Amino acid sequence: MSEETLDATLLSLLACPQDKGPLKLVHDDNGDAVLYNPRLQRAYPIDNGIPVLLVDEARDVEDAEHSVFIAQD
Repeated sequence: MSEETLDATLLSLLACPQDKGPLKLVHDDNGDAVLYNPRLQRAYPIDNGIPVLLVDEARDVEDAEHSVFIAQD
């Protein structure tokens, strides 16, 4: 399980490179932290504590995983 976290101030400044909207910090099935855009259902990786906000690096999220991400606070 990844122990990577992002500072709340940094998280509030980050935006999706695709729609420029806010991102949500969630954990995937492997326990890895990702930045999630629920509007586009896209997840951006966090590599060694550094958000990788590149459209080409994001992955599509299926409906089941989307429901899990939305339920996380």
